[in-house]
Amino acid sequence: MELTEAQKKRLRTRAHTLNPVVMVGQQGMKPTILEEITSALDHHQLIKVKLSVGDRDLRDEIIGQIVAYSQSQLIQRIGNVAVLYRRNPDRPDILKQAF
Repeated sequence: MELTEAQKKRLRTRAHTLNPVVMVGQQGMKPTILEEITSALDHHQLIKVKLSVGDRDLRDEIIGQIVAYSQSQLIQRIGNVAVLYRRNPDRPDILKQAF
């Protein structure tokens, strides 16, 4: 599902107060990190991931891997923090909730 710019703006607004749920360190990506991100998206639908990998190209590559593996959408990336969204049909849609 492709999000409109208005929906992305609404998600960015909701994500502003969130703290990073998962942190990727200097060791890079591991399968357990990908599983934790998938689990967090199932539960929260909208999460922040902090990447402390140093290199900008490596950071963008890891974000791409996360998005592909978790089948989520990148809403925003500011510095070392990425905001990801994936709709969970078993939970109320956060796009339709007031905040």
